[in-house]
Amino acid sequence: MSLIASLEHNRHAVLLHLKVMHSDNKPVHQYNNGFEYGVKHILSPKSGSLKEILVSELNLSAELLEDLLQLGSIYFEGQRQLSDKNIAEGDYIRVHTKPRRFPHNNYQWKERIIFEDENFIVVNKPAGLPVHPSVDNCRENLQMYLSDHLQQEIFITHRLDVPTSGLIVLAKSRDFLPLFNHLLAQRGVQKIYRARVHGLKLKEGLYTHYMEPSPRAPKVVSLEAKENWQECHLRLFDVRDFKDDQEQEVRVELLTGRTHQIRAQLSTMGAPICGDIMYGAPKKYDLEMIDLEAEYLKFLEFEFTVKR
Repeated sequence: MSLIASLEHNRHAVLLHLKVMHSDNKPVHQYNNGFEYGVKHILSPKSGSLKEILVSELNLSAELLEDLLQLGSIYFEGQRQLSDKNIAEGDYIRVHTKPRRFPHNNYQWKERIIFEDENFIVVNKPAGLPVHPSVDNCRENLQMYLSDHLQQEIFITHRLDVPTSGLIVLAKSRDFLPLFNHLLAQRGVQKIYRARVHGLKLKEGLYTHYMEPSPRAPKVVSLEAKENWQECHLRLFDVRDFKDDQEQEVRVELLTGRTHQIRAQLSTMGAPICGDIMYGAPKKYDLEMIDLEAEYLKFLEFEFTVKR
């Protein structure tokens, strides 16, 4: 039985459950690393306008519902819904009532675009901004902001974590995507990061850890090889001590591209990146940012460095 058929089959039980969940007019909270989601699942009790039904069922204002639609926080029958529509009794709706928000598009993109041709652009991504749309917010991200700025579709080639700043390549043509993906797979893209870390423990050299194959964060890495755990390689160089602050600045050449790899490896080595609360560092910034910057990129005949 499909999900929708199953929900319709149990409609009365589900609606009763939803009524109990919403009876105190308080949002349902779910937490993941401190972020509040408040996802609600609804079977429409009648036919009518999507917005009118959600205003009634969720006790939210029409203005807030319009904001949620614009952000892409509402799904109708499993598909993201960006505008109002008429729906039928029993239709399935999922609403992210507490979408994760990011900075508005007030960036000077002409200054942040390092390079541009007909195939790709290189951008200095600001910290605190995601590269791509999320499940509850499809508007506030680098891909969308650049698409608006350039007035054309932009494609993701690789990623930087939300709190990380620095150089990232985005494709302007679909033909460039497989070329760059091939370069990444063949380790034909050199990436160097600048990090500021707690403590004075880091030494120059090559380091290998093994990452647990889990979608959850923070990522777990080990010095010991374990079955199905992914190898993580990086090189540390240009280590500078700031003894008064008990901190170091270090360049990191990323040799494999695992999610959160630099953050997890440095934390395991007793040197969490400054501001990286997820990996054990004290809080440093009000914004979602850490002292990690993608400083240098090189592939084929192209070479880019963050301007200072």
